[in-house]
Amino acid sequence: MPSFVSRILRFILRLVLWTFAAIFAVSLLLASLVLLALGLLRSLFTGQKPNPVVFGRFQRFSSQPAWPGTGTREAAPTRSGEVVDVEVREIRDDQPRS
Repeated sequence: MPSFVSRILRFILRLVLWTFAAIFAVSLLLASLVLLALGLLRSLFTGQKPNPVVFGRFQRFSSQPAWPGTGTREAAPTRSGEVVDVEVREIRDDQPRS
């Protein structure tokens, strides 16, 4: 008989723990959805694009690249007001190369 009571108590404890875990997961999901909606409303009212700064800050302050195996190629600095004027010409294969 004690094993039957212990089985019932284990089942009830397991049920309570699963219920708490489900409530916690649903509350995290709800909180993230509320924050997302508030961010979208803020961007609609201010007219500015949403700015996901979390990942940018992580990548800026981390010493290692975010994805292993990727090379750290540094791009040449560009100026936003610089205009490059080029002449476009078509290169054909039938022309002799010099």
